[in-house]
Amino acid sequence: MIDQLVAGIKKTEAPIVVGLDPQMKFIPDEVKNPVFDEMGETLEAAGEILFRFNKAIVDAVCDLVPAVKPQIAMYERFGIPGLAAYQRTIDYCKSRGLVVIGDVKRGDIGSTSEAYADAHLGRVMVGEREYKLFDADFATVNPYLGSDGVVPFLKVCDAQDKGIFVLVKTSNPSSGEFQDRPVLVRAEEFDEDAAGSIDTSFFTGKKSKGGLSLESIVLAAGKDGLRSYVLRPMYEIVAEEVARWAREPRLMGKSGYSEVGAVVGATYPEMGKVLRKIMPHSFILVPGYGAQGGKGKDLTHFFNKDGLGAIVNSSRGIIAAYKQEPYCDKYMPENFADASRAAVKAMRKDIREAIG
Repeated sequence: MIDQLVAGIKKTEAPIVVGLDPQMKFIPDEVKNPVFDEMGETLEAAGEILFRFNKAIVDAVCDLVPAVKPQIAMYERFGIPGLAAYQRTIDYCKSRGLVVIGDVKRGDIGSTSEAYADAHLGRVMVGEREYKLFDADFATVNPYLGSDGVVPFLKVCDAQDKGIFVLVKTSNPSSGEFQDRPVLVRAEEFDEDAAGSIDTSFFTGKKSKGGLSLESIVLAAGKDGLRSYVLRPMYEIVAEEVARWAREPRLMGKSGYSEVGAVVGATYPEMGKVLRKIMPHSFILVPGYGAQGGKGKDLTHFFNKDGLGAIVNSSRGIIAAYKQEPYCDKYMPENFADASRAAVKAMRKDIREAIG
């Protein structure tokens, strides 16, 4: 699947993913009122409104971008009808040739994470019949419960030719409360060439070297002092794990990029520079452009020298462009999709000028 995403980026010359995160306040009355007239102010009407809004935007931009990223929470809030709209959105986007990144941020203990992986990327069996469910192409995954929450997704990626983006350093202002915490680790613990450093146990059943305990640190310090230890921020440790998963040959695409990507916010460009080096084979999904303050000039470090390696997300800046400068003076609410198209073109120009 990563090769399909890379091909789409090359074709459109736009490393852009449109975040389909619809909120009722973003949707013009010209979309909402006809549905309310037909279906009443019901949850079913809400689901229909979300889908019609998304469809109009997708139709307006599908020739300009390679991918979309629906955020499932915006659909879940309307219950089963909202989830039906999420499913319809995925199906429609795929019918228009777009790669779909399901922004679900799932991660749990083993069996629960396995169920999430099956639901969002894989297949389920009912008796002797096999069904695909949401069937996104990629999913975002939260690694903070540990590797047993990620491994089920890796297995599905291998079996179904799908991909994941693992949360490493997110764009929200409070991310540093946990993700920036310093952690004491052995200096050689993250040496790429160290024997046994790559954890492939989810394929081979063999265990890689374990983590550090407080007891082992104290014992080592008593012998050698703390010279063999370094402080690393938590997000770098997560990035090292992502890099290990990404190097698994069965998950490596022909493009040289892995099915295992990472999420790193555009609002932290200097951290992006470090993380790009740590994860050379991982595509980086970059949120935070536009509405959260990220600009094209902040993105250069996220890309590799080949001009690839990252895809930049914009949600409100595109889907609600008709409400914002400079588009609100040019486009009436009923022309919201045209404003979205103009916003994508401006974003593409901004990124091109930044990365060359």
